[in-house]
Amino acid sequence: MPLRPTRWLLAVLIIWTVLGVAASLWSPAAAWWGMAGFCIGIVVLFDALVTLVLRPPKIQRTLPGRMALGIPGEVKLRLINPSRKHLHLAVYDGLPPDAECDTFPWRGWVKAGSYLDVDYPVTLNQRGELTFGQTHLLLTSLLGLWSRRFLRCSEGSVKVYPNYQPVLSYALLAMSHRQEHTGIVRKNRAGLSRDFHQLRDYQMGDALSQIDWKASSKKQSLISRDFQEQLDQSVILMLDCGRRMRTIDGELSQFDHCLNSMLLLSYIALRQGDHVGVLSFGGTDRWLPPVKGAPAMTTILNHLYDYETSPFPSDFSEAAERLLRHQRRRSMVVVMTNLRGEDASEIREPLRKLREKHVVVLASLRESGIGEMLDKDLHTFDDALGYLAAQNYAAERQNVLATLKADGIVTLDETAKEFPIALTNTYLDTREVI
Repeated sequence: MPLRPTRWLLAVLIIWTVLGVAASLWSPAAAWWGMAGFCIGIVVLFDALVTLVLRPPKIQRTLPGRMALGIPGEVKLRLINPSRKHLHLAVYDGLPPDAECDTFPWRGWVKAGSYLDVDYPVTLNQRGELTFGQTHLLLTSLLGLWSRRFLRCSEGSVKVYPNYQPVLSYALLAMSHRQEHTGIVRKNRAGLSRDFHQLRDYQMGDALSQIDWKASSKKQSLISRDFQEQLDQSVILMLDCGRRMRTIDGELSQFDHCLNSMLLLSYIALRQGDHVGVLSFGGTDRWLPPVKGAPAMTTILNHLYDYETSPFPSDFSEAAERLLRHQRRRSMVVVMTNLRGEDASEIREPLRKLREKHVVVLASLRESGIGEMLDKDLHTFDDALGYLAAQNYAAERQNVLATLKADGIVTLDETAKEFPIALTNTYLDTREVI
């Protein structure tokens, strides 16, 4: 890159020019002014030549294997100085769009023949595979009169996943036997499922149908059969990727809130021994066949991380037909969307069709702004109009949910804050009827 004068060189030239104007008014100073200009020229030329012959710095970038949406991750830049002179560098890394980082521009010295590691936190606000561009370097000359730009470090990419921090938090709590702190409720369903677990001594309240009379006669005391929840069931997560999911709710879109909830539900279902599959519609149309086991969580993460919404409406009928073709085994189908009052005719028939084959749960993510509008104090006419509009919107939504519930569809309607735990509890309550 060509050399560029720094502000210090420009300041010297301006001062020299001003002195030249003064020397023109006083002739004895003209010779001194010319001699000063000659010396300045020699110094400036020497500084430029030294800068041009210096061995240029190098950079190595180390990216994390993967990052989570909205969670800071650490990137390492190694600044390598192969020359015999100390170098003063200004650095700006090629960050992806919408990245948040307060480190740049970074300025500092790198010792001769050595290197310096610059570790900086960066927060990425887009999912998918994001690219880090080339790193911009600004090398300042030894005397600070010139600067030289370099583009170093090849492009690199990092996969940005949905924020799975709630999943990790739940895992830690579950390992510590503090599952109740998450809000997830495990109800006692002993004796209701079909899978035999063990024999145990009779307890007051056990149903007569639980008593194992053959084992009781041998032991000469009442013995009950204990049952556990049925394993090896299938849960299919149907995710609406259409335009209704693009609404921003808090810091994330409703779509990203749904992805985070899907991760928590997938983790719980896999721990229960169930299969988990994913079908998306309305833009990103994909199908992940049901997977099972704790390692399958990685498969689900790799499948979901680059999902995106589209500006087009979703076709629930086409999505239902696709699911019926892909999944023939009876399963729990969880449809995640943002339900609207006008959806009654569009969504009812596809869900009823799915209900003939599967257990269907409609999980609707409600805008938190609606509740805030209904709870807001009314002071002006505009406030009253907003309240009535919100009330009408909520009433239409409840009418659709009531209609679907009458058709045998399990319904859930929660805000983003309550959605993950409510969705998981609904799964635990509903899986018995699969």
